[in-house]
Amino acid sequence: MKRSRGSSRPGIAAREDRRATLERLRPWVERARAFEGWDLSSVSPRRLGARLPWDYERLVRESARGRHSVVDLGTGGGEFLSKVRDDLPAPVVATESWSVNAPIAARRLASLGVRVVRCESLRLPFRDSVFDLVIDRHEEFDPAEVDRVLAPGGRFLTQQVGRSDWQELRLHFPRMTDFGDLRTRFEDAFRARGYRVESREEDSPVAYGSLGEVVFMLCVAPWTIPDFDLERDLDAMRSLETACATKDGLVLTESRFLLVANKHP
Repeated sequence: MKRSRGSSRPGIAAREDRRATLERLRPWVERARAFEGWDLSSVSPRRLGARLPWDYERLVRESARGRHSVVDLGTGGGEFLSKVRDDLPAPVVATESWSVNAPIAARRLASLGVRVVRCESLRLPFRDSVFDLVIDRHEEFDPAEVDRVLAPGGRFLTQQVGRSDWQELRLHFPRMTDFGDLRTRFEDAFRARGYRVESREEDSPVAYGSLGEVVFMLCVAPWTIPDFDLERDLDAMRSLETACATKDGLVLTESRFLLVANKHP
């Protein structure tokens, strides 16, 4: 029985469509390879719900009143710290582990009197009780190390990514990293050390302008999906786009939590 001429067209069309998607997304991978600093404003999603019920920047400025020494863990390229520097005390230190970002932060913050120390945030090269304010925006940390460097009466203020962040990806990427319930883990760790702890969490829908922006984020945050590779994971990305594309854009869940831990005097 002869195969009709048109019988192979669906397969050819599918391959062409897949190739077109790959070519559409490749520039975002190249853009991610050239990324430095930590300014993500060009790929920030549009919030579809209400704003976060807290303002991390405002809280940092308020928490700095009356403090004598501050450290910013994982400062990236120093973008955020340079914005709030005018409300911080004279001795300010920032840490950054990435070899690309540490010199960028040092250049940006040098004129502001901020010393940048290249180190891992889980093991801080500072003496005990040297800071009375430790701030941390989306950087990993060890509660025991924070406690060690924080002076009596000091405060630890952090905003972190919640467990349900981008939960829509898990259906398409079963290997997506699950860090567990970090909020509860951190709360328990600080309370066990006698801290007064306050925290809250918020999940909101956000819309990315395109699938390319999500690809960019996966490339610059490789811990999200281990060994992410555009060509190998293309079918999963296409499936995600089909499932989450709306008139507003590619809609995903954004999860954030705030934790404030006050050390007893």
